[in-house]
Amino acid sequence: MVIAETPRLRIRHLLATDAAFTCQLLNEPSFIDNIADRGVRSELDAMYYLAEGPIKSYQQYGYGLFLVEECASQMPIGFCGLLYREKLQETDIGFAFAPEFWGKGYAFEAASAVMHFGYGSLKLKRIVGLTSASNISSIKLLNRLGLRFEKMVKMTPEDDYIQLYS
Repeated sequence: MVIAETPRLRIRHLLATDAAFTCQLLNEPSFIDNIADRGVRSELDAMYYLAEGPIKSYQQYGYGLFLVEECASQMPIGFCGLLYREKLQETDIGFAFAPEFWGKGYAFEAASAVMHFGYGSLKLKRIVGLTSASNISSIKLLNRLGLRFEKMVKMTPEDDYIQLYS
């Protein structure tokens, strides 16, 4: 299901057939360093991750991580979506792009479309951004989206503090 289209991008639900790209993206050093190591090492792992993560989230909340692809080539370039954070009782905008697509404005274009979808179609009252203090690129993007630093939070007691933007 397509949730948004921009002149350059199509943003749609992730499917089991996206397992190869999912495995590739989740094993990028930048994904592991800035987001987390999800332990996805094979296409089979990726299919399980998709079923138990984004696809389950669509059923549970009506949203989740989405695939971002170029309209012209239909090539997958990253993820951008909305994640319900149970511990925080908040909806977070999340994004990750393959490094070869950085610096082209795709993240801002996709995140703007996803925010519009969240506020418009889903009628969400609030969307936050979560990032580590060292992830300068994400902080710049969150600021460009109109989000400002609000407070430090922990996802679990053993986790480090991260920044919450609203």
